[in-house]
Amino acid sequence: MSTKAYYPISEIGAGKPGFSKTRSIIEGAFYGNNVVKVNTLKEAYELAKNSPGTIVTDMPVHRAEEIGLEKDAKVLLFNDGAVTGRYAQARRIKGEPGVDAAKLDKVVMDAIYKTRWQTLYHVECYIGLDPEFMAKAHLLIPEGEENIMYNWMLNFQYMSDTYIKMYKESQPIGGGKEPDIYIFSNPQWAPTPSPDVDYSCLSDDLTLCYFDTDQNCAAILGMKYFGEHKKGTLTMAWAMANRNGYASCHGGQKEYLLADGSKFVASVYGLSGSGKSTLTHAKHNGKYEIKVLHDDAFIINTDTCASVALEPTYFDKTADYPTGCPDNTFLLTAQNCSATLDEDGKVQLVTEDIRNGNGRAIKSKLWSPNRVDKIDAPVNAIFWIMKDPTIPPVVKLKGAALASVMGATLATKTSTAERVAAGTDMNALRIVPYANPFRTYPLVNDYEKFKKLVDEKNVDCYIINTGDFMGKKVKPADTLGILETIVEKRASFKQWGPFEDIEIMDWEGFTPNLGDAEYVKALQGAMQNRVDAVEGFATKKEGYDKLPDEALAALKKIVDEAASL
Repeated sequence: MSTKAYYPISEIGAGKPGFSKTRSIIEGAFYGNNVVKVNTLKEAYELAKNSPGTIVTDMPVHRAEEIGLEKDAKVLLFNDGAVTGRYAQARRIKGEPGVDAAKLDKVVMDAIYKTRWQTLYHVECYIGLDPEFMAKAHLLIPEGEENIMYNWMLNFQYMSDTYIKMYKESQPIGGGKEPDIYIFSNPQWAPTPSPDVDYSCLSDDLTLCYFDTDQNCAAILGMKYFGEHKKGTLTMAWAMANRNGYASCHGGQKEYLLADGSKFVASVYGLSGSGKSTLTHAKHNGKYEIKVLHDDAFIINTDTCASVALEPTYFDKTADYPTGCPDNTFLLTAQNCSATLDEDGKVQLVTEDIRNGNGRAIKSKLWSPNRVDKIDAPVNAIFWIMKDPTIPPVVKLKGAALASVMGATLATKTSTAERVAAGTDMNALRIVPYANPFRTYPLVNDYEKFKKLVDEKNVDCYIINTGDFMGKKVKPADTLGILETIVEKRASFKQWGPFEDIEIMDWEGFTPNLGDAEYVKALQGAMQNRVDAVEGFATKKEGYDKLPDEALAALKKIVDEAASL
């Protein structure tokens, strides 16, 4: 088995793998006499369909029997209320400086106790879709939350006969020492006064996503948005992958088969709304044979450079898919959208973020006919997607330290997928290392993994700007054209001004003017912000995310070169 579910008596006890305090609190709840096991996707669908508040549309699930449902299954819509995005402030990572695990453990202990009067559902799935990396995950969630349960089983790999067999034949992760993932969730939980429970350890709105990722367990309290459960589960799979020699990736990957028979594997990294899904699924007018790994979550083996997808389906925004759009044929469920009746009196989805921002849907794996679960060909190029107005549409980075630290200082704008404090400037640039706000281990781990890919495995590294360049919008056609030029090996890069380690490719309409004092000042400021960020990593959280000195030196060199202009 890939992760461990059963233990010889001699392996059970204090200090042994899989038996931390937090895990013992969470896993024990799964064996209560108020727990009902939901074994199949068909069972989960019926429970979700009949759950109070579910909107059963008249939109059929395309080829439903192929994904484990009855042939007459319909797309289910469920709306969460006022919260329609992730809330990073609620995340607490056991082991990070300033995180009070003793208080948090008691919060979870009490929350579990208070579910004793409720029926709880226990469901299982696989994360990782190839025998090289498959982990089993368990979710425990109260009756009434059937839609989250059903979406979770759809988003990850439900236990079909094919994948059960694959899992039995898969490699043990970590030499068989990695335990199964266990997640306890109660979306309706709210803190109430209880003896010996101190809620001062929680976020400002008194919700909680608490991770003991070293022991593969988590508790999600008071959070109704499905995205918390999706990314919370991925958080632990990425941490497990990181511990076992993989680069954990929040992005998309595709393989191009070129006319000469060669392959080009491109990985793109960006937050929701950055364009990573657009780039990943672009068909390039049929110019190439393309294989898509995934557009959100995968891992790269840093020794072989092969890549494995973690999820079968796609949790995508519905803003760009109007009612009646052909892509909506492949919807399985929808969240935070509206509904209406068509001319035939049939219930149809209302998308385009009319009801609220960040409307979402789970799309079938069938949406991408060229989808694969593993790409054996080694990755050729990494593309950091940024929305920094001082960066041209594309630059190429030389040197492994600079390539990796630019990923660590990836600059972008806040997405509507995130719930932020009132008054937050959604257009302000912020640093999100490797476009992955779900990391639960020191940042240097990612830095070293990506540096190894560039330094030892000869992976090329680029920055692509999908936002505005000094007031001019970089259109998808520009970015796709740039990508095609690189893939076809037609790209001609040259040193960019005084920057020894940055190369630029001429692209019509986007020539940076290094003689423009205003532009140079903005560029200097953007690079100094990256220096400030890395210096901040060395001091915040007691230096938990400190990067090697070479990373800071690579950025300071650029600042010094910019000062010479």
